[in-house]
Amino acid sequence: MHMDETSTLEFDVDHFIDEFSHCFTGECRVAVLPILYRISQTITESADLAGSLSIILGVMQQQLKMERGMVTLYDRSSETIFIHDSFGLTAEEKARGTYAPGEGITGKVVSTGKAIVAQRLRDSPDFLDRTRAHARKGRTKAAFFCVPIVHAQKVLGTIGAERVYFNQRLLKQDVEILTMIASMIAPAAELYLTENLDKVRLEAENCRLRSALKERFRPDNIIGNSKPMLEVYELIRKVAATKATVLILGESGVGKELVANAIHYNSSNAEGPFIKSNCAALPENLAESELFGHERGAFTGAVTLHKGSFEMADGGTIFLDEVGELSLPVQAKLLRVLQERTFERVGGGKPLKVDVRIIAATNRNLAEMVEKGRFREDLFYRLNVFPLPVPPLRDRGSDVITLADHFAITCSTENGKAIKRISTPALTMLMAYHWPGNVRELENVIERSVILSEDDVIHGYDLPPSLQTSRESGTAFGVSLDSKVRALECEMIIEALKNCNGHMGDAARELGLTRRMLGARMEKYRIAYKSFRTADFRKADATTRR
Repeated sequence: MHMDETSTLEFDVDHFIDEFSHCFTGECRVAVLPILYRISQTITESADLAGSLSIILGVMQQQLKMERGMVTLYDRSSETIFIHDSFGLTAEEKARGTYAPGEGITGKVVSTGKAIVAQRLRDSPDFLDRTRAHARKGRTKAAFFCVPIVHAQKVLGTIGAERVYFNQRLLKQDVEILTMIASMIAPAAELYLTENLDKVRLEAENCRLRSALKERFRPDNIIGNSKPMLEVYELIRKVAATKATVLILGESGVGKELVANAIHYNSSNAEGPFIKSNCAALPENLAESELFGHERGAFTGAVTLHKGSFEMADGGTIFLDEVGELSLPVQAKLLRVLQERTFERVGGGKPLKVDVRIIAATNRNLAEMVEKGRFREDLFYRLNVFPLPVPPLRDRGSDVITLADHFAITCSTENGKAIKRISTPALTMLMAYHWPGNVRELENVIERSVILSEDDVIHGYDLPPSLQTSRESGTAFGVSLDSKVRALECEMIIEALKNCNGHMGDAARELGLTRRMLGARMEKYRIAYKSFRTADFRKADATTRR
């Protein structure tokens, strides 16, 4: 039987048995028959979906030699299809595997109730790679097929499998085997969905939220390609794999909280809670209660037991922002937690032990505070196990442009505008400014400029007055001929790279330079060509998604 790139199969029992009795393919499928009987017996005796799936996935991986396999379930109330069980996928990849009916291959199988076979997955327009399991190896040569789990004319989910096939007869046989298995487990799947509807819904929502959080806070979503930021990414990668206490250092507005998020969501504690506590916002008389909790009746107004941040973070991570603002008595209690991982609630005498990772951040110079007696020396050394400095925006070169473009897109979307670009004079002003408020200030400046723009372009006159003169901006731009020449050279390079989608060869030709000469000047001004690649250009290079 001939199959198109993406085709629908009807299951024929007689034909299947006939094919089964002949081992044309070199991989005989007769050995699977006893296992099918075991699955049937398991379902008959207990209707246990979990027990059946463990056998089914084992068969797919070992006997059928699949590279990846997954069983999805369909929650009709939320119209969400999610991966219930799988092999060949990491926990993160599994969490990302959520679909809507009609979305991708899996979604189309659910919406149509018919199997789909993609003989070459890399050529299938419906392959989304939602799990991003293929991001590591690029486009795959494997085939992917997905069959529906149907009971009483209702689609309950799917079984999907991926493998490289050199024999189309074997592919056809495997599709028929999984079609048979799907029909066998359909009653158990319906019973599971009926009895665990709330659990299924929470499971799907949990997968979606965790996937969204990981997407938002993974290190490569911290915008910037400058050398200082590449060093930050490498430090995040190294420390995230450990349980070491981290002290994030940097000026206000550089993105310390974003770094803390990236460390947590890429650590072994990622499945645990991530509790944030802004120490600067805690009144001194309530700081101890907020961090460590209090017992009922511990003080006036304590009418119920209150769990503090450390107790809520058990099994995960606590982020202590602006830790330098804590009073000395609270510092002493914090030291005990770092040393022993135990504490007592206010008004309580029972020690509570927690398994929690501590990430602290400050814009203060803690070493100077130690010398002045305003910060405990022993606590400083406990926190300073792995210092992670985040550079100020003024030291990040062309990241200013990358961030400005990003904020222009997000702010214009939020405000119902269609900002297409930032003018060259405006870019020059942004690059010349010293940014005392760092990334937070840049975001506010761009949001204001988006609101003021009247022609889908951010012009220099849309920027705040503090950016429009060298005196007010605190920079040396315009003071000497040399500085003007440097600014003009930097501006021309930036404009050429924007015009050429970040292609250095084309930009060099436009400027009348050799590629080597352009590279030297870009290094001088800390300009990264990747910062100027448009969304369409990136999309063309991106890995195809299932």
